[in-house]
Amino acid sequence: MTTKSLFDRSRLEILSTAECVRLLRSVPLGRLVYTYGGLPAIRLVNFVLDDDTIVFNSGPGDKLRAAERGDVVAFEADDVDPERHLGWTVTAVGHLSVVTPDETTALRCTLPLHSWLPMDDPHLVRLRIESLHGRRIVPWGQRPRTG
Repeated sequence: MTTKSLFDRSRLEILSTAECVRLLRSVPLGRLVYTYGGLPAIRLVNFVLDDDTIVFNSGPGDKLRAAERGDVVAFEADDVDPERHLGWTVTAVGHLSVVTPDETTALRCTLPLHSWLPMDDPHLVRLRIESLHGRRIVPWGQRPRTG
């Protein structure tokens, strides 16, 4: 039995939660969107998924302070084929937190997370996914026709 794809008004395929998780696991980089000084800020981070959370390293600074405050943030990852005009984007929203030192030790032994930047005393930050949405641009022949 095949399931019929759902599309939004822009004729982008609406992705299931399971597909969003699968796609997030397929890429090493995403963008953390948070508030810095009352304005939006976006930072590229390498990350891994740990069940229903996104985990990444952070040195001292604005990302770590956002995690210490428990800020609500967005996280976006994507993959695009500019030649074929195909791609997908997944957005997660939730609260940031700093992983405790004891849990950090355990996670560093089990998660394949390695910072792409040299960091002195990196902290692990966790984004608990509370909302997950994704869209995919599919080949022309698979897109629904308009009215």
